Amino acid sequence: MKRRYFFIVVLSILILAGNQAAQAQNAPSDAKATGEVSKPQDVGNRICPVTGEKIDENTKTTYEYEGKIYNFCCSMCIDTFKADPQKYIKKVEEELQAQNK
Repeated sequence: MKRRYFFIVVLSILILAGNQAAQAQNAPSDAKATGEVSKPQDVGNRICPVTGEKIDENTKTTYEYEGKIYNFCCSMCIDTFKADPQKYIKKVEEELQAQNK
């Protein structure tokens, strides 16, 4: 008789835990709280921050850095960007500010 009660209690706990896990998985949640990573955001620069040349949409190369996608005129510029990202991010920010004026 004790075994039967023990089995019922254990089974009930497992069912409740499974239901809670399913609810947590289906419930909308804040990405930061769950550790989910959001999609990277395209910064929309039209000028290569390394060379200063206008980027051709047909041949552009992109690179994701800290959740943002930066556009470059060629893949060699990405290597230069990687050496000092903050320097080139500043150039992109200046470009975008000039576009918004």
